[in-house]
Formats: sequence, structure tokens, C-alpha cells
Amino acid sequence: MERKFKIKIHDSVKDYTMMVVGCFLYSFGAVLFVEPYGFAPGGTYGLAMVFHHLWGWRTEVAALSMDIPLLIIGSIILGAKFGIKTLICTLLLPLFMFLVHTFYGYDALLDPGITDFTQMHQQMLSSVFGGVIYGIGLGMVYRTGTTTGGSDVINMILRKYFHISMGTASIIVDGLITLTTVIAFGDWTLPMYSWLIIFVSAVITDRVMQGAPSKTLMIITSKIDEVRDYIIEEMGRGATLIPGTGLYEGKQRDIIYVVVSSREVIQLRKLIAEIDPRAFINVITSSEILGEGFQSIHFQ
Repeated sequence: MERKFKIKIHDSVKDYTMMVVGCFLYSFGAVLFVEPYGFAPGGTYGLAMVFHHLWGWRTEVAALSMDIPLLIIGSIILGAKFGIKTLICTLLLPLFMFLVHTFYGYDALLDPGITDFTQMHQQMLSSVFGGVIYGIGLGMVYRTGTTTGGSDVINMILRKYFHISMGTASIIVDGLITLTTVIAFGDWTLPMYSWLIIFVSAVITDRVMQGAPSKTLMIITSKIDEVRDYIIEEMGRGATLIPGTGLYEGKQRDIIYVVVSSREVIQLRKLIAEIDPRAFINVITSSEILGEGFQSIHFQ
């Protein structure tokens, strides 16, 4: 019982630390790479950035002014689905953005200003790097089993009443928000850069959430004992034997089912090639592996 309690405390500290760092990276990327150019890559923060350039409103204040009512509305319509972590993220994001603004300022890391597009590569670099930092931050937040609130609430409401997926709802909401830059500034390059940020951040978010892809191997070999000993003793991995029957000869052949890292699969293939050149190996890229020895199956 005491060991389980310590593990739970350790996992909770790890999750909250990851969530805090993720919120900071999101805010950092917003201030240095996204906000100065008038990009609006979806969400309440994207819309708040448009308000900032139109009327001088502080982005973090405008976003928080939208996020809090959305959380309240979402709790009424959807029930208590958000939890303490979402509330913490909702408060941390504007806090970190305020701190970055206070100690760094409002200028872009590269070339500030939303009207000078004579050096297009700077806007391109900012959108790419902004998407990368956004993606890392969001991925770290999502890995803790929470959301940043904001437009996620709108997406959930659309899914409930219009029976569409979260992905489709997100595309609709974020797409409409990015188009507000055309209305505000009359420049179609801004939503295009914003869509690039959304795409890059989505790819990076998935990678951070899933981690490095693992490899699932299904091995048929006449050297079962040697392969088993190597997996257990040398690699420190577990494996499962699955009974099978060959269709051609009708012989019983056990199948070794094992999950390893990309680096370990090379080691295992080398061993099998040496001891049983006639072995059959099916290598499958697994986007997510949950359980002991890999990512925790539980959200805290």
C-alpha cells in the first residue's frame, strides 16, 4: 500500500511538473513567434491576439476573459468534465504570458511587425518554430490527461449537439478563428501562416504525446529458447508465447510477441539472423504502448 502511494505521489508530481512546463512553453512560443506577426492559430488565444492588434488589449487578459465563461458554460452543459488540471492550465497560461510580456516585451524574436512582409522567410521561420513550441507545450499538457480549456469547450459542445468528432469540430472552430485575421488586417497571408502553425503543432503534439514509436514484433523461429533467453536476460523485456498452427504443413508453431524500442529491434534482429536465418519476423510500428515498462496506463 505504501509503495502504491509513493508511486501515485511520484506520478502526480511528474504530471503537474509536465503540465506547468507545457503551459510555459505554449505562452513563450505565443509571445515570441506568433503574436507579433498577427497570426491567429485557433483557440481563444488566437482570437485574443487579433483583439490585441486591433484594439491594444493584452492577449492574456482577453483570452482569460473568454476562457473563464467558457469553462462555466461547459460545466453547465457538459457537466464536470474538466477537473482541477484544466482550471490550473486556464490560469497558468495567462500568468506565464504576462510574465514573458513583462520581462521580454512584445517584439518578435526575429523581425517584429505585422505589416512588413518584405522578408517572408522570417514569417515562415516564426510560424514553423511557433508551431513546434506550441506542439511541445500542448503535447506535454495533453499527456497529463487534461486540456487547456478555451475552444476545447466549444469543440465538446459541437460534438454533443451536432454529433461530429472532436477533430472536425476543432477544424471548424480554429478555421473560423484564423479567418478573422483577413477581416481584421485584410491580408490572406496571415491565415495561411496560422494554418501552417496549426499543422506543425498538431504533428509535434502527437509525437510528444506518443513519445518515440515502439516496435511490436511477432517472431516465428525454431530457436524459441535462445530468443526467449536473450529477450528476458539480455534485453530485460517480457514477452508472450502465442500458440499457432502453420496453414501449409499444419504444424504447431509458437509465436513470440514482444514490444521493444526502435534501437532494441536492431539488436534482436541481429541475434535472430545469426541463430536462425529462416526465422519469420513481423515488425509493426506501435504509436502508443501502455503498461509496465512503458507509458503509464493511468491518467492522474
